[in-house]
Parts: sequence; structure tokens; C-alpha cells
Amino acid sequence: MSSDGVAPLQWQSAKVVKITDETPTAKTYRLALPTPAPHRAGQHYVVRLTAPDGYQASRSYSVASAPDDSNEIDLTVERLKDGEISSFLHDVVVVGDELEVRGPIGGWFVWDADSPALLIGGGSGLVPLMAMLRLARRNDHSDLVRLIVSARAPDDLYYSSELAGPETTVVYTRAAPPGWPRPPGRLTVDDLSPLVTPDVTAFVCGSPPFCDAATGLLTDLEFPVERIRVERFGDSG
Repeated sequence: MSSDGVAPLQWQSAKVVKITDETPTAKTYRLALPTPAPHRAGQHYVVRLTAPDGYQASRSYSVASAPDDSNEIDLTVERLKDGEISSFLHDVVVVGDELEVRGPIGGWFVWDADSPALLIGGGSGLVPLMAMLRLARRNDHSDLVRLIVSARAPDDLYYSSELAGPETTVVYTRAAPPGWPRPPGRLTVDDLSPLVTPDVTAFVCGSPPFCDAATGLLTDLEFPVERIRVERFGDSG
């Protein structure tokens, strides 16, 4: 029992039941847990690898799937240069393998589809926000959520086959599809201002520079700081 009276989460073995290519450098791993472990949209799991000599390494990965009563979760993993865990997952792990995981973890960057939310994601920062979007759509609460995602080019956009909808806006920073209504460029105040409504909570997720830029834009719009929640992704993988 921890000092706050909460029992620590236990490591468990999860079986890889499906692997989906999202982009040339990202894959989604569907894991079957021994028993259902309900999560909240925005939470993450830790994946731990143990080498034959006993060396261990672990990394945190956000859950991309919406909360449900099943024993399966989706973790989307971007392969990073020299990434210890991500390289192993991309190059070695196949369907049927088992991974050691612990979770779900997190209580701040979560959304239960019960209040207005503005989701702002950059690159792989879309992953936990996708869990929120999927939850909203499944619960017929799409009216509560607006998602804007920044991607370098079409090939870099996660979940491209299901992302489109009246709740979503895609901003390409380097190359856009032919006929795209917005020219390539970084996220701007003009992109965010139509999405800011009274009582909305903003969830910002991505690299530290992206999060700093996005929160700066919200500040320029005089968005209340107390209604901004940020999750920064590091470069370790």
C-alpha cells in the first residue's frame, strides 16, 4: 500500500492480438489483458522489457482505444531513432507474443465525455486524444468535443482512415494533400479561435515545443490557464 492509501498497480502479461501500421513509423498494438482493467480516456500503460541477462527497460505509452468493458487495449507506438523499447516493438514483436505491462495510469489528463473539450494534438500527441474522440463518438457525445491535430504531411497523420468528421480539423505543417483548404504551416491563433467556446477544457498533447506553442496560442486568445491540461511527450523510446 502506498503512502496515499492506494494499492500499487501490478505488472501483468498481455498478449499481442493485432498489429496495425498507422504511419511508416508508427504501429498500434492491440493487447489482451488477463482480466479487464477499465481505463479512462487519456490514461497510459507502462511497457517493460527484460533481457536474458536481467536488464530491464520500460516506457509509457498512451491508450488509443476508448474505454470499454473488454480486456483489450490499443497502444500506439512511434519508432524513435535509437529508441530502446520502440525499436524492439517494431522490429521483433509479432502477434502472439506477450508483453509485460502495468496500468492504467494517470488522473489529470483524462476526459470522460461529460463536458466540453478542445483537443489539440501534434504528431504522436494525437494518441490519447484519439481515445477521447472515440469515446465521444461511441457515446453519441460528439457535440462536446472538437479536435485539431497538427501533422507534417499526410503520411504522418495517425488514424487517417477514421479521423475525418465534423469534430475534427487537420493542420499540415509541411505538405498538404492536393486541394486542401488550408496551406501548409504551423498552428495559428486563427486555427484555434473558432474552436474556443465558453466552459471548454483544453487538452494539449505533443512534443514539448508543440505544447509550448499551443498553450501560447491559447494564452493569446485569453483562454483561462486553469482550464488547460498538458501532456508532453519526451524523446526516449
